Amino acid sequence: MSKITLARRLQGTEEYYFSKKLREIELLNATGDSVINLGIGSPDLPPHPEVIESLSAQAARVDVHGYQSYRGIRALREAIASFYREWYQVRLDADTEVLPLMGSKEGIVHISMTYLDEGDEVLVPDPGYPTYRAASKLAGAICRTYTLREELGWLPDWEALEQQDLSRVKIMWLNYPHMPTGALPTREFFEQCVRFAQQHDILLCHDNPYSFILNPQPMSLLSIAGAKEVALELNSLSKSANMAGWRVGMLCGSAKRINEILRFKTNMDSGMFQPIQMAAAKALSMPASWYASLNETYARRRDKIWAMLDTMGCKCNRHQAGLFVWARIPDGWPDGYAFSDAVLQQARVFITPGGIFGEQGMPYVRLSLCQPEQVLDQAWKRIQQASLSFSQTISTCK
Repeated sequence: MSKITLARRLQGTEEYYFSKKLREIELLNATGDSVINLGIGSPDLPPHPEVIESLSAQAARVDVHGYQSYRGIRALREAIASFYREWYQVRLDADTEVLPLMGSKEGIVHISMTYLDEGDEVLVPDPGYPTYRAASKLAGAICRTYTLREELGWLPDWEALEQQDLSRVKIMWLNYPHMPTGALPTREFFEQCVRFAQQHDILLCHDNPYSFILNPQPMSLLSIAGAKEVALELNSLSKSANMAGWRVGMLCGSAKRINEILRFKTNMDSGMFQPIQMAAAKALSMPASWYASLNETYARRRDKIWAMLDTMGCKCNRHQAGLFVWARIPDGWPDGYAFSDAVLQQARVFITPGGIFGEQGMPYVRLSLCQPEQVLDQAWKRIQQASLSFSQTISTCK
């Protein structure tokens, strides 16, 4: 038997669902069956023209192509600090409390590898972003699921959590506006999170990339008194600035935490391309009109998604935020996987089954707003044409 076997750290970690599903969609496309993808939240709109101009101008310089600081250039750190002060009313020291990242997904792994040892426990939400669980497992930690339910507004059940043994829990992952459900936080909720972390000596890790999408009141966990002592916050330009492929994120928190994470990060990369950092700084300076225009587009798209869901017999809360719409599938279907597969096979439209986000997501699906209105019209037309077939499938599932 070969000694070159899969490392134990990967044995409980599967290939990302979308990676596998995209291959299936590619095969359908190759046979001439064009699939409309409403599954993945990759913004189809471009960044602001000034951001692209900044990248082009900076890249033309001769002095920006070398290795960069692990902490990021000062102009970007100052832009992040200014952004947090203007939009979240949070004061950050640009030199010590801000760390630019090559995407917030990188930050999730950095945090996990910095603080978790084998046997440590991590509170991860169900439903929730699968990377929280994957990164925890890669670090050797044990995932403790905390259940989010629709009847509680997709917020944690604090009473149930308090009854558990939390003595080995080091980290609790939070994500509000919540992905995939679109649930919004309140200030009172964030205050409760901080009190919980203080009481149990837990590091809160708040992932906050959706706060500007269809959300009239962007909030940061770090705006709560005492939060810096018990919390880190990740943020990203992927959604709010249409820069998903640029891989620009940020980590904010106390100087102590930032320095601890740098001990891991400095061994993993050699800094971000400087012209991208300068363009990111420009993106962070965009006025309120930029976000208003973006949200007008997403609101029109959301109306079409709602109509599509009505056609399929799905139900959803009309007060969601973020880049997706979360909906309960019609009665009679075994789960969102079966419903998603039926929509793909019968209408050639791909929607995400809620089960990839955890057991609580099984009777749900998630649809992305990252397609132009004409594509959404085409998807809706396909679904309308397939609605009789959906009904027939429903009857066989009862």
